[in-house]
Amino acid sequence: MQSRSIWFFKVLITLLISWGFLPESSIAQSYPIKPITMITPFPAGGSTDSIARAVANQLTKQLGQTVVVDNRPGAGGLIGSDVVAKAPADGYTILMTSSSIHSIGAALNKKAPFDYDKDFTPVVHVASAPHILLVTKQIPVNNLKELIAFAKANPTTLNFSSAGNGTIMHLTGESFKSAVGIQMQHIPYKGSSLSMPDLISGKIHVLFDSIVSGLPHVKDGKLNVLAITSKKRSPLIPDVPTISEVGSQYGLTNFTSEVIWGIDGPKNLPPEIMNKLNAEVNKALKSKEVIQEFANFGADAGGGTPKQFESLMLSDRAQWAKIIKEQNIVAE
Repeated sequence: MQSRSIWFFKVLITLLISWGFLPESSIAQSYPIKPITMITPFPAGGSTDSIARAVANQLTKQLGQTVVVDNRPGAGGLIGSDVVAKAPADGYTILMTSSSIHSIGAALNKKAPFDYDKDFTPVVHVASAPHILLVTKQIPVNNLKELIAFAKANPTTLNFSSAGNGTIMHLTGESFKSAVGIQMQHIPYKGSSLSMPDLISGKIHVLFDSIVSGLPHVKDGKLNVLAITSKKRSPLIPDVPTISEVGSQYGLTNFTSEVIWGIDGPKNLPPEIMNKLNAEVNKALKSKEVIQEFANFGADAGGGTPKQFESLMLSDRAQWAKIIKEQNIVAE
């Protein structure tokens, strides 16, 4: 009997909202009254998908409504993002965005089917994760100083791979070589994992990769890891220094490169719903389960206000837009 009453109440609230009889404050108090779809614009199994599922599972527990992760990959994240850009602004369709979309994508893609700033409502910063600087064992390099010295002594020898032209791995490599004044030829692959055999064999010399995909090869003794691109050392590899730590003499004092993830809603998302989503995600990011899942692949939980997330993405975009312009990088 009680379950029928709850069901009837939810149906009544839904009808009142759809008919416009409830003010925004009442809508926010009752939100959510049905499942929420979290669009992930990249394939299942990747880092963005893993981040999204960790948060969605925790939000489901907190909200009493299912948060469903819906993978909509394609066009470098544009297809899934466009779904959210054109969705109703009711809080039931949200986007797990990343640096690839709202930072690099906004600086690189001139023909997106939406406006990166006007068609979304920033909600919250979810997580950040750095890269590790990997080198093949087929060159005589064991630390950052030796890599730079080798590159300067052999200016036409080194190359570096990435997950594709215009990816954050590519831009990190370009940023690094520009900062220290060395030459490395960029060789793009369709995914960093595809370049790993060539890195191990020595066909490729350098790769900026994620901790979760690169570290196993270091532990197996197949590759050397020289540094990490975060502001502080990672507990997963506490003996590996940051680039800023060891590269101050090369102008690398503030060198960082991190993938940033966050949640956006469609434009005109009601402030009450935006703030409730923000509060619930902030709460989820403090849970032991989410923190541990993030830590498993080297990511740190984010948090903060919608304005802070917006500022973070704009700052990140400016960083990569500078490199894109300097190196004349164009989208594939």
